[in-house]
Amino acid sequence: MSSAWRDTLTAIGQFLRTPTLGRRVAGMLVLAIALLLATNVATFVMISRTATFNEEVILAQQMRRQTRTILIRLIDTETGQRGFLLTSNAEYLTIHQEAARDLPVMLDDLETFSRGDPDIEPRVDNLRELAETKAAELQRTIDMARTGRLGQALSVVRGNEGKATMDAFRAEAAAIDEILQTRTEFRRRQSEWASTVTLIANAAGGVLILILAGVSAWLVRRYVLEIQEAREAVSRLNAGLEGQVRERTADLTRANEEIQRFAYIVSHDLRAPLVNVMGYTSELEQAGKVVDKAITEAESKRKVDPDVIMAVREDMPEAIGFIRASTEKMDRLINAILKLSREGRRSLAPELLDMTPMVQGIADSLNHQTGEANAEIIVEPLPRFESDRLSVEQIFGNLVDNAVKYLDHDRPGRITVSGEDLHGWVVYRIADNGRGISPKDHERIFELFRRSGRQDRAGEGLGLAFVRNSVRRLGGDITVESELGKGSTFTLKFPTRLILAEAGDY
Repeated sequence: MSSAWRDTLTAIGQFLRTPTLGRRVAGMLVLAIALLLATNVATFVMISRTATFNEEVILAQQMRRQTRTILIRLIDTETGQRGFLLTSNAEYLTIHQEAARDLPVMLDDLETFSRGDPDIEPRVDNLRELAETKAAELQRTIDMARTGRLGQALSVVRGNEGKATMDAFRAEAAAIDEILQTRTEFRRRQSEWASTVTLIANAAGGVLILILAGVSAWLVRRYVLEIQEAREAVSRLNAGLEGQVRERTADLTRANEEIQRFAYIVSHDLRAPLVNVMGYTSELEQAGKVVDKAITEAESKRKVDPDVIMAVREDMPEAIGFIRASTEKMDRLINAILKLSREGRRSLAPELLDMTPMVQGIADSLNHQTGEANAEIIVEPLPRFESDRLSVEQIFGNLVDNAVKYLDHDRPGRITVSGEDLHGWVVYRIADNGRGISPKDHERIFELFRRSGRQDRAGEGLGLAFVRNSVRRLGGDITVESELGKGSTFTLKFPTRLILAEAGDY
């Protein structure tokens, strides 16, 4: 079992063992829920039983109706037979033939209805046997009349063989009807009983739930009063702490301002000699051109020492190029320090940020680079939060630009920006399938002038340092998860509402 589960079970056990008002309220709620579930289960069972009763009643009604219909059709066959025997009119046979054609189908349906019923199924079999016997007797007399043996046919009719069959059929049909009627009456009484029990159970459950709700409301009121008293006590304690917090905040503010002023002054003091170096480098470059021109003129008149030519045309330009590159790099570093210093002094302006269109705009601005790198940037729906727009745009701009810059060109690039709302905090993730970062460099990449991996991309190692500084100033945090050759995921966490004193707007 994991430690989280053990801690949870321990906390629950402690809660159950401690006789507190909260435990009583929880017990009342559990009891109310149990009563509600029991009422629902009882209602469900009664409704199911009522539905079963109704289905049985409907089936019984269908069987009664089908039995009567079969009896009527059998009488129709007999009527057609007798009309033909008395009048020799073949039109009477039409009624007989229609009824004879319908009887097997009706008997099949009745058998289907009664299948599996130990009381009805044998009687239905008897009905079929009697119906078939009667149909055979009717057909035999009709055949006799057709062949000129009308007297014999009438003798069969007068012999009461058919009447006995019909009487037996009616008796069997009446028995089936009586059984089904008795069942219907019994099911009706059961259905009424189930409805009454359901109504009583619901009423009792409702009354008990109302009682429990009243007791719970009384306990909750007491609980709320206790919480209010505790809150007032905490407020009194906080009042004493606020003064200490303000004092320490003021000290931190002064220290931060001193650091920013120091960085600003150092940057300006470094720039002055750097400008001189850059200026004298330009003059030295111009002087080199003059000397090179003089050597060119001298070469036309006499032989010039090759070492001199090499020094003027190769060594001096190379040295000047190194000096120029170094001074330009130093100038970029000074500008970055000044940028960090200015960013620390800039006043933050909180506003509600709609992050999805903002990040989509950053992604669209990089379409040219992603097109060249065969990559795509996917921006999922992002939660909104309240913060400084410029700082957030710079943070996401740097991270998405870095993700594009360090993609692996051996496979199609994919960068996904996602986010979620976590109860007072918002979390955003910028994931890519690029080169990845070595585990030993996960913290190092956030330091000033530090970079990771192959240095084949332009940059001074300031972007992520600037990002972390900006994120912390907004009261948030940034972490990275990465593996070489598989990609990186930068996770940003911000409060949903920017509080300037907490965000570092000193």
